[in-house]
Amino acid sequence: MGKVAIVTGAGSGIGRAVAVALLDAGWRVALAGRRADALAETAALSAGESLAIPTDVADEAAVDALFEQTKARFSRLDLLFNNAGTGAPPVPIEDHALDHWKRVVDVNLTGAFLCTRAAFRLMKAQAPRGGRIINNGSIAAHAPRPLTIAYSATKAAMTGLTRSTSLDGRAYDIACGQIDIGNAETPMTRGVVRGTLQADGAMKPEPYLDVRHVAEAVLYMAGLPLEANVQFMTVMATKMPYIGRG
Repeated sequence: MGKVAIVTGAGSGIGRAVAVALLDAGWRVALAGRRADALAETAALSAGESLAIPTDVADEAAVDALFEQTKARFSRLDLLFNNAGTGAPPVPIEDHALDHWKRVVDVNLTGAFLCTRAAFRLMKAQAPRGGRIINNGSIAAHAPRPLTIAYSATKAAMTGLTRSTSLDGRAYDIACGQIDIGNAETPMTRGVVRGTLQADGAMKPEPYLDVRHVAEAVLYMAGLPLEANVQFMTVMATKMPYIGRG
């Protein structure tokens, strides 16, 4: 029948690439995202068995419905890829709107928590027990870009979420790891090729990597037996200014 995964933010970018890779590898995948049309486009890219469930991960009721519908359709859950994320306009800290801050926290951090909580409830109760959670972090947690305080703060918090989830999941055969991605080519990041703000104030183009390499990395992490885990993995364009940034 194939293992079962939920991918959030599956309507575009990294989420779409990972969802399609899982489907092509024989997984059954629940596609979560805010736009039904984008989820339908993702589903059409693979002949695998998918279920599109429009979801705002910042909405507690919507997240609970996502997991309920997944269980009703597929009976269990083997993998959650916490991928949904957003950013805020690049402005100085003193001009950062509270509404923008709250939205980034709601999606990037609270959304990942709500999905993790729902996954624990399902994975602990199912037979065979357990499963895996992979969080999409960011190298921004370790080396932020200028004017990205909300995004960088939530991605640093994601690392804490990963560590706590990994620890608390041990007793229930729930493994948790994190992938930190640098400059994967997606619609959201394509602008780095033309030029992006550096720590010294300069605008410089940066190299990027094909998003399929990210999908392959997640697929590797997802395919491990539950007694093995990739705790943290960094996948990045080799020549991007991360090591030594600033």
